[in-house]
Amino acid sequence: MTSGKPIWPTSVRLIAQVVILAAIWLAMLVLGRGTLDRQLYEALYAGGSPALVQVARGLSLLGQPPVLITAGFVCALWLWWTGRARLALVLLVVTLIGRGLSELQKYEFARLRPDLEPQLVVVKTSSFPSGHAASSMIFGLTMALAFTAGTKWERPAIAFAILLSLLIGTSRVMLGVHWPSDVIGGWTFGLLWVLLSFPLALRVAGPRGSARG
Repeated sequence: MTSGKPIWPTSVRLIAQVVILAAIWLAMLVLGRGTLDRQLYEALYAGGSPALVQVARGLSLLGQPPVLITAGFVCALWLWWTGRARLALVLLVVTLIGRGLSELQKYEFARLRPDLEPQLVVVKTSSFPSGHAASSMIFGLTMALAFTAGTKWERPAIAFAILLSLLIGTSRVMLGVHWPSDVIGGWTFGLLWVLLSFPLALRVAGPRGSARG
């Protein structure tokens, strides 16, 4: 049973949201590591609270690439098993390419990680954008939309995916390994990528991904 048209934006609304997200991403890239970034970092840093550190580590674990990639393959396998093989392939392509583009930005911009406080987890790559924030937004939204687009569960699924990504991204600042601007940049890139790629993905996969591959 559906609840009418899917809420994912189209036409003028889509263009406006893409422009806004792109502007926010650019602002985080250009203006990051400034006074406000440092103040927010210090406010969110959890090093003084062992309990918060453990919570942050648990949330951060959910955004690790092996966890997200495994979840993506499991969902794709389920879609394939239920006769939506093309949608399963599209899900993997959208999420894996999005992840790759996020990593490419890290190498391109090579922003240094914050060093104001001890880093509470081991990190090896550059700072902008946060891969945890970007990947969790991409994986969560893509899977939510793949399974619920056009149904009554679409809004709750999108809300849950966004909330989980917000928590995962915030955990990276709490652990001292990202500037807040890195995380916001990751979130906005993830949203932007899904906004641009998912409508095309649905067209490729057929109506509601029902076509068999």
